[in-house]
Amino acid sequence: MNNMNLIKTKNFKFIYFDVGGVVIKDFSGTDNWQKLKNELGIKPHDIEKFDNFFDSYEEEVCTTRDINTLIPLIEKEFEIKLPENYNFLNAFVDKFERNESIWEVLNKAKEKYKVGLLTNMYPNMFSAISKRRLFPNIDWDVVVDSSVVKACKPNKEIFDIAEEKAKVKPSEILFIDNGKKHLEAAKLNSWQIFLYDSKNIVESNSKLAELL
Repeated sequence: MNNMNLIKTKNFKFIYFDVGGVVIKDFSGTDNWQKLKNELGIKPHDIEKFDNFFDSYEEEVCTTRDINTLIPLIEKEFEIKLPENYNFLNAFVDKFERNESIWEVLNKAKEKYKVGLLTNMYPNMFSAISKRRLFPNIDWDVVVDSSVVKACKPNKEIFDIAEEKAKVKPSEILFIDNGKKHLEAAKLNSWQIFLYDSKNIVESNSKLAELL
């Protein structure tokens, strides 16, 4: 990890956690994205093209667009045919897992601070994750879901929204995320930040426990 772990002070009053790659295990640090592309039938020579295609819709599906509406576009662009009942959202969520190793840290944080979630989500993804009981049993003080507020990381708008909901000074917010560009954006709002390494969750949890 780098200096994104180094908290300048410990006078934060509100902690925002990212969901995917932090509170739950998503595709970060795994080969699940490749597995999903294999399931879709994306040919090896089209992998880079598909990645670019998906990236071009990333902000849209994190705010307003149902990800299942991409299915006919994918079928046409990559000359594949998916089953009629194929659900792209479920294909993602079915590969997510609990990150139970962070639950003790989350409970410890909740005892001392207000805590919330600040997350990029596809429409209906948060409820799908909840139904699969992937979240710890925590009463979050605030949930900022990109598909609900119609703004996504790393755009400044979502941090402004989260800041308003936290009801503390920007410098009193600690943000824990596994994405460097999202943390850099939070720094521009004067937040404190912590880089969570999804490939080394044991070390990340240990450092967080020590911090809290």
